[in-house]
Amino acid sequence: MKRILLAGLFLSASILSEAQLKTPAPSPVQNLRQDFGLGTIELSYSRPGVRGRKVYGDLLPYGQVWRTGANSATTISFTDEVIVGGKKVPAGKYGLLTIPGAKQWIVILTKQTNVTSPADYNAEQDVVRVNVSTTKSKTSTETFTLSIQDIKPTSCNLVMSWEKRSFSLPIQTEIEGKIMASIETAMKTEKPPYYNAAMYFMDNGKDLNQALAWFDKAVESNPTAFWIHYQRANCLAKLGKKAEAIAGAEKSKQLATEAKNGDYVKLNEKLLAELNK
Repeated sequence: MKRILLAGLFLSASILSEAQLKTPAPSPVQNLRQDFGLGTIELSYSRPGVRGRKVYGDLLPYGQVWRTGANSATTISFTDEVIVGGKKVPAGKYGLLTIPGAKQWIVILTKQTNVTSPADYNAEQDVVRVNVSTTKSKTSTETFTLSIQDIKPTSCNLVMSWEKRSFSLPIQTEIEGKIMASIETAMKTEKPPYYNAAMYFMDNGKDLNQALAWFDKAVESNPTAFWIHYQRANCLAKLGKKAEAIAGAEKSKQLATEAKNGDYVKLNEKLLAELNK
């Protein structure tokens, strides 16, 4: 009886051991999160490899809906409204499908988030369809890759690369009105964000005189902040107030030296060199 029990225990342990066996996935999942505009973009997809196969027109048949990855459905999520293909796409989670072509692909955002085969696809659930041209590169990308590139305050590109082909899908967002309203509200609080508001105005072609007024307020609140003095000097330079910009950069350099911040010492030296040309 004991022998039977022991044999049973060994058998159970063996089965349990096999059940817990884990090996590398041939098409590993990647979850990507990227801050964009005032929100974020998230991608979830599986990454197949070329592995010596003929990809385009064979592994990926032309003219047929593809889940844009391996195994599970590929999804893309936006926490804020974006613009894709000239159409506004509300915040939410969408399926990311593609239809490969020899030179052009169709990129589809769909309300369906579980499409894994062409038979699952329902065109009536499309949110937006965009035609994109592919480009050919000299080097080959072994592992299928989706990435968010060329990120600017109001635009970025969703880029697909695999084997020797790639495409880029522009994504935009409208944030101007939201930020201006936010600044207006924030300026009425007990601690207005003078520095951040000034930086936004200076970096985005807004009223530089207003930006300078806010930089002045920021300096009053934190007179030893060398980084504020530096950006104030930049603002003065953009306004053509050269002498004041030089004085501001010298002050920032002095404060940065005292704080032992070599990066800002170099930044000010570079700005002074440009102003003293």
